[in-house]
Amino acid sequence: MTVSPTVVLVALSAAVLVVRYFAQLHHHRKQSKALHCKPPRLGSSGFFGIPGFIRLTKAVREKRWIDHLYDEYAVYGNTYQQRFLSQNIMTTIEPENVKALLATQFKDFSLGTRHQQFYPLLGDGIFTLDGAGWSHARGLLRPQFTRDQVADLTMLDDHISNLIDLIPKGRSSFDIQRLFFLLTLDSATHFLFGESVGCMLPPSGKTGVLEKCAVGSAQGFANAFGISQDYLAARSRAQGLYWVVNPKEFREANRQVHEVVDHYVNLALESKRNPEKKNADDRYIFLEALAADTDDPKILRDNMLNILLAGRDTTASLLSSAFFYLSRYPNVWNRLRREIVDIFGDAKNPRSEVTQTKLKDISYLRYVLNEVLRLQPPVPINFRVATKDTSLPVGGGADCQSPVYIPRGTMVAYNVFAMHRRTDLWGKDATSFRPERWEENAKHGWEYLPFNGGPRICLGQQYALTEASYTLVRLMQHFDTLENADPHPRQEPVKLSTITMSHDLGVPVRLYSSDKL
Repeated sequence: MTVSPTVVLVALSAAVLVVRYFAQLHHHRKQSKALHCKPPRLGSSGFFGIPGFIRLTKAVREKRWIDHLYDEYAVYGNTYQQRFLSQNIMTTIEPENVKALLATQFKDFSLGTRHQQFYPLLGDGIFTLDGAGWSHARGLLRPQFTRDQVADLTMLDDHISNLIDLIPKGRSSFDIQRLFFLLTLDSATHFLFGESVGCMLPPSGKTGVLEKCAVGSAQGFANAFGISQDYLAARSRAQGLYWVVNPKEFREANRQVHEVVDHYVNLALESKRNPEKKNADDRYIFLEALAADTDDPKILRDNMLNILLAGRDTTASLLSSAFFYLSRYPNVWNRLRREIVDIFGDAKNPRSEVTQTKLKDISYLRYVLNEVLRLQPPVPINFRVATKDTSLPVGGGADCQSPVYIPRGTMVAYNVFAMHRRTDLWGKDATSFRPERWEENAKHGWEYLPFNGGPRICLGQQYALTEASYTLVRLMQHFDTLENADPHPRQEPVKLSTITMSHDLGVPVRLYSSDKL
C-alpha cells in the first residue's frame, strides 16, 4: 500500500513536535535542578486556562477584578502558578520575589508585549520600552525631575483656587474625585507644556488651541485621554491578543490626544529655534527643557504623553482615595487639620508659607498618605516577562521557601494591592485604615511598593507626593469639616482599574467650613 507524501509529512511534523516537547521538558527539568528550584503551588486554571479567563472577565465586568485576584491568594498561597489562555503565569506577593523582579534580577525580565499594547497612544516612551530605548528615555527625563522647579508650589496655587471655586456651597454633596482629575490634568499640562488646558475654568468664548483641535474643549481632551486609557487596559488584559482590541473609537481618541500634544511640541521646537519667542517670565517648562536635548518631535510627544499619564492619574487616584478614607475617619481628618493649621494657619489667618520642606516635616501628613497608598495603590497590579530561564527566590516546595523555576517567556505578575494587605507583614488589622501604624513602624522594605522599585522606580514620586500634600493643606486651610456623602456605608471602594486605579462610584463628600472661612 502506498502512503501519500502528505501523510508522511504530517507524521514527521508531529514526531518533530513530540521530540521538541520532550527535549524542552528535559531542558527545563535540568535547569530547574541546577537552580535548586522546587515546584510552586498550582492555581485553578482549567482546560487551557479558559475557565480562569472567563472568571477574570466576569470580575472585570462586575468591577471587582482587583478584589477577585486578592481573594485567590488566600486559596493558593503567596506564590502560585496558573495558565491563562496561551500564557503561563507565576503570580506572587512575596517581597523577596518582587525585589528580584525589579532590582536584583532586573536584567532577567522585560515588559513583554507592553510596547505593542500601549504603542497606539504612548509610542516609544519610558513606560513602554525596555533596554537601550528605556535607558535613553529615562536619561532624558531624569534631570527634569531633579530640578528645583519640581518643588515650586506657586504654579499649583491658581489651579487649587479654581478647584476650591468649584466646590459647592451650602454643604451640598459632590464627587470630589471628578474635581481631582480636573485639577491634576490642569496642573500636569501646565508643568509639562507651559500652558494648562484649563479643565476647571469656565468657557471663555475665545477660540484657543483646544477649540481649534478635534477635541473641541478641555473636557473633550480629558474624555479622549480617558477613552484611550480604557482601551489600553483592555489590550493589556488580552495579552498576546492585544491587536484584536483596536476599534475606531480607540484610534480616533488617540488621534485627538496626539493632535493636542503635537501642537505644544511644535511650540517648544519653535521656541528652541527662535529663543526670542521664549515665554517672557522665563519660567520652567518641562517640554522646553526636554527639547533642549532632542529635536525629534515623536520622541518629545511620546515622552510627554508617558509623563502626562503618570502625572495626572496617579496623583488624582491618591487624592481621591485620601478623601475616601478621611471622610470615613473624622478623627484622622481632625488630627491632621489641627496639625496643619497649627503650622500654616487657615485661609483667614495664614501663619507661614507652605513649602516642600515644611510639608515633609509634618509627620502625620506623611503617615496619612502612606496609609492611603498602602490600601489603595494607584497601580495595584503589574507584571514582567522572563527573558531567559531563571528563578525567583521563594515559593517552591511544601513550605514555599525554596526557589521557583521561571522558564523564558513566563509572565510573572506581582500584586502590590494584595501584598500591602498581608496580615503577617502588616498585622491583623492590615485591611484597616490606621495611619498610626506608621508612627509605630515607619520603616518598610519591599513589602511597601506604591511607586515601584529598582531601576524603574517612579521618577515623579516626590512631585506626586508634593502635589497631593499641598492640595490637602490648602483644602484643610479653607474647610474645617469633611463628611462622607456616600449613600452606601462601604469601607472598601468599588474599584475601576484601567492603567491606574480609581473609584468607580466616585468619592461623594460634603466639604464646608462652619465659620465660613
